[in-house]
Amino acid sequence: MLRFLTAGESHGKALVVVVEGLPSGLPVTAEEVAGELARRRLGFGRGPRMRFEADEIELLAGVRHGRTLGSPVAIVIANTEWPKWEEEMSPRPGRPSKVLTAPRPGHADLAGMQKYGFADARDVLERASARETAARVAAGSLAKALLSQLGMTVLSHVVALGGEHAADGRRPEPGQLDTVDESPVRCFDPEAETRMVAAVKAAAKAGDSLGGVVEVLAYGVPVGLGSHVHWDRRLDGLLAQALMSVQAVKHVEIGEGASVTERRGSEAHDPISWDAEAQRYRRRTTRAGGIEGGISTGELVVAKVGMKPLATLNRPVLGTVDVATKEETVSFKERTDVTAVPAMGVVAETMTALVLASEALRKFGGDSLAEVVRNFEGTRRHLDEAPSAVPGEAPSPASSGG
Repeated sequence: MLRFLTAGESHGKALVVVVEGLPSGLPVTAEEVAGELARRRLGFGRGPRMRFEADEIELLAGVRHGRTLGSPVAIVIANTEWPKWEEEMSPRPGRPSKVLTAPRPGHADLAGMQKYGFADARDVLERASARETAARVAAGSLAKALLSQLGMTVLSHVVALGGEHAADGRRPEPGQLDTVDESPVRCFDPEAETRMVAAVKAAAKAGDSLGGVVEVLAYGVPVGLGSHVHWDRRLDGLLAQALMSVQAVKHVEIGEGASVTERRGSEAHDPISWDAEAQRYRRRTTRAGGIEGGISTGELVVAKVGMKPLATLNRPVLGTVDVATKEETVSFKERTDVTAVPAMGVVAETMTALVLASEALRKFGGDSLAEVVRNFEGTRRHLDEAPSAVPGEAPSPASSGG
């Protein structure tokens, strides 16, 4: 299995991520990681901080001469604005120059202050900040590199932003990720893109913010990731938890999600057919999102991820209470975005890739990349074959699965 742990604060000296469980021999470069992090800064409606923060990457451990060693990989992402914050965020004993006592609605500020006994909201907001997702994206770049060795590709595109929706059924394929990223709002539908940009401009003029929905697509996922046997190994459950963990995400749908609940059963599922030419089972629709009973079906894995409008506004109007005086006031403003939905898509790709890579390693195993690929190819030869064993009899070698 793949595990990762992030550390660091939004305005701290650096973010750190440690990724454990990668096989040896996986090609990795700092430039590839930096490329994924640059994608996270994309999107019309981002604030000026995206221009100030040029992510400086250092592969600190676990990689030698461009290949993983099988040991934990440590990546450091330096904060280029650290000199401005060195005194305020110093780990040395002392006191901050300004204590933030007015928690912001819609953030973790007040609940975190109450939970951990803090009197300063910055003790909470620095870690709760979505800046932490830079460390996740760095980890996800390694997961994507592993998935690519197994023929899997994860990408995303914005399907709704500020009430504007892309046309149903327009989905980018693996070779079209650059086209998505070239869109100012990472939308694959040019007509919807124009409307979304206009919505962002209108919200910016009003000092407000916008939410939206991203669709994550995983191509090439084989049959058999996840499990129906244990509740905590169901692939849809793992994806939902991972995606819901992204800051400001409020809903996750697998496949067609909530809309399926409004249909009759005869119209809510993916009929199974046998593709004689490809010699495999097929489902021609994606209502279940490529997952049935907690197990990947070998079809396109689809998840929709909904992000709320950001709670920090350029026109502070949200009421709050000063925890020191108990007087009513308005929430303070840090630099903020009008929307971060396009960037959230990149983070959602990251979390999806990390889940799929972890489950692929659980399924296929191996200490080296060569061993994982060999196990994967050996198992894949049998995954699409018809289960032909009679109950109570041992399956023939040709029909035994991995």
